[in-house]
Amino acid sequence: MVATNGGESPSSWTFLTHHARVLVEIARDPQTRMRDISARIGITERAVQNIVSDLHQEGYLTFSKVGRRNHYTLNLDRGFRYPTEAGLPVGLLIDMFTQHDLPDDASSELSGGTS
Repeated sequence: MVATNGGESPSSWTFLTHHARVLVEIARDPQTRMRDISARIGITERAVQNIVSDLHQEGYLTFSKVGRRNHYTLNLDRGFRYPTEAGLPVGLLIDMFTQHDLPDDASSELSGGTS
């Protein structure tokens, strides 16, 4: 059954925030570039920079320079921010999205369209 909304364009909300999506992308590739994260999740590179800064300030990740690139380390024991989930480690979310194979079309998008 398909719900309609009176001919209006469909809503664009999603279950995961951009912060969660950035964290998942870093978990998938700890040496990823902000430019690549931006392209994968569809936000500006500047927005990714701000999110990475937020995540770093709140203790969800640290980073170090490896050559010209950053290498990120996630703190998967850090709890969620919302009070009802604060007792759960963010690692549960990361595991859900990184421990499973991606659909073929999504994995080819992540690798730049080549297999």
